[in-house]
Amino acid sequence: MSSTERTIALIVAAGSGSRAGGELPKQFRLVRGQPMLKHSYAALSGHPSIDAVYVAIGDGQLAIATGCLPDLPEPRIVNGGATRRQSVQNGLLAIAASGGAAQVLIHDAARPFLPSTVIDLLLSALDDAPGAVPALPVVDSLARGSDTLTDTVERDGLWRIQTPQAFHFDAILAAHQNWSGDEPSDDARMLMAAGQKVKIVQGDERLAKFTFAGDFDGNDDMPNIRNGSGFDVHRLVVGEELWLCGIHIPHDKGLAGHSDADVAIHALTDAILGALALGDIGDHFPPSDAQWRGASSDRFLEHAIKLAADIGYHLANVDVTIICEAPKIGPYKVAMRARLAEIMQVDIARVSVKATTTEMLGFTGRGEGIAAQATATFEKAL
Repeated sequence: MSSTERTIALIVAAGSGSRAGGELPKQFRLVRGQPMLKHSYAALSGHPSIDAVYVAIGDGQLAIATGCLPDLPEPRIVNGGATRRQSVQNGLLAIAASGGAAQVLIHDAARPFLPSTVIDLLLSALDDAPGAVPALPVVDSLARGSDTLTDTVERDGLWRIQTPQAFHFDAILAAHQNWSGDEPSDDARMLMAAGQKVKIVQGDERLAKFTFAGDFDGNDDMPNIRNGSGFDVHRLVVGEELWLCGIHIPHDKGLAGHSDADVAIHALTDAILGALALGDIGDHFPPSDAQWRGASSDRFLEHAIKLAADIGYHLANVDVTIICEAPKIGPYKVAMRARLAEIMQVDIARVSVKATTTEMLGFTGRGEGIAAQATATFEKAL
């Protein structure tokens, strides 16, 4: 991929967070068991359309930032400036120095809970405009005044603007470099001042900004974790293909079943459904339904992951164990992990595939079938 075809995210995390109180800047304080910065970094780095994430930090924050994000390559950590605008510009210049990008999403670390649907909407909007922002309509009554009200403000057409804000990279970089006005409230205002269009997409209440000490109340608890397990068995028979973890394995026998009988994906799908308390694979894809005859098990796994996302859960990790005497699973484990990661749209580091035997005991030991067991762990986004 050409560097100018990339989509890059830039997280602004250079503030002192003084209004939020506490000894640490708010972007590094624990929120649901993790540093605030880590939540938005995970959402952006885990999105399939984002190629890299940069983080702009304040002076003296390198050690704590790398402690929060140990996997972030240091060249992507950028020294911010005295203002938010300067921090963003430093980040954009760092991206440009690395080869540039086609699109950039600029996000505030103080909005830790970033749904993937908002990212999707923003990137789609860039097909029609050089800029896009997520926003929510103002629903409360508005008024002017100091200690007493003086007049009301019409709320029709007013929006609460959120981040990330998405832009054509060259357009927002030029807007920053040519800016000469007062300190802007956000990057979209700078693009608008340059005479360019900024679209509005549907925002999300989960993107609420952490500003004051009270915003952390109840949010520094341990995260909501869900864990499930799955187990499945299929017979080995002559004349069938052998599919395991979405990979075709050459063998003299294959697994018999109503679908493609991928025993590993079946166990994993059940583990996911179990973690979410949403039944089992038979409830969602009954073998009595002819439409699933010979179906690729990829569809079952994709369905289970979508159900998790729909109710606000992010996959933490999965662990699959395949139990058989033959074929040897070792040569295919890396490909299996990669395929499962692709289906579930997660980093391969979140996927484990192992294999074992039963020391020639039982039906697996006699080569009559293959068994698989799996676990899946999820963390709720909010």
